[in-house]
This record gives sequence, structure tokens and C-alpha cells, in this order.
Amino acid sequence: QVHLVESGGGLVQAGGSLRLSCAASGGAVSSYSMAWFRQAPGKEREFVSVIIWSTGYTLYTDSVKGRFTCSRDNAKNTVYLQMNSLKPEDTAVYYCAAVLYGAAPVNSSWTYNYWGQGTQVTVSS
Repeated sequence: QVHLVESGGGLVQAGGSLRLSCAASGGAVSSYSMAWFRQAPGKEREFVSVIIWSTGYTLYTDSVKGRFTCSRDNAKNTVYLQMNSLKPEDTAVYYCAAVLYGAAPVNSSWTYNYWGQGTQVTVSS
């Protein structure tokens, strides 16, 4: 059983930056794929990024490429989402998710069986 806790959300002006953290516990996180999803009001949950913990391989949705960076800290069992050049359309609740490596597709919320509680990101124009 993997427990995920997100932090780092907040209110920022367009063009600003935020760093989200997802602290993982309760499992061998090195065996997991760790993803970020987001959900804006009235919209479906959307894939943002995934990192394969064992290799550091990352994948991003097109709308955040070049602006967001996903990374992990092995010593802290924590995954980060560095978000730069934020836009109002990035406003959403951001969720961290985990699944054992190999489960697919990695960009579908249905693949993941562990979720954090979410953290709100609001970007003002």
C-alpha cells in the first residue's frame, strides 16, 4: 500500500513558477511509475507527466513540454513537478498517482491505483 501526499500548490501570477512535491511512503517506490494529473472545474482529469522511478525516464503532455519538469529524490522518496511559465489554463487541482512499473497506458488515470489528495494550483492573469 503506497501513501501519497502532495504539497506546494498555491496562487501565482501568469508567468510565475511553482514546485509541487509528492511524498511517497509504504511501498518500494523504486518499483513504481509516478505520475501527475490535473483536473480543472468541469473538466475530466488530465495527464500531465510521468516518471519511471527506477530509470528517471519522463514523459509529458504536449501542453506542458518545455515548461514543466518532473524529477525524483531517491533519498526523500519524493517526486517533484517544477512548473515554470505558468498560464491561467494551468489552473487545476493537481494529483500525484502511482502504479507498479509496467502498467499501461501511463497517460490514463485508470491505470493508477494509488492517489494523493490533490493540491490546488491557481494562475491569475
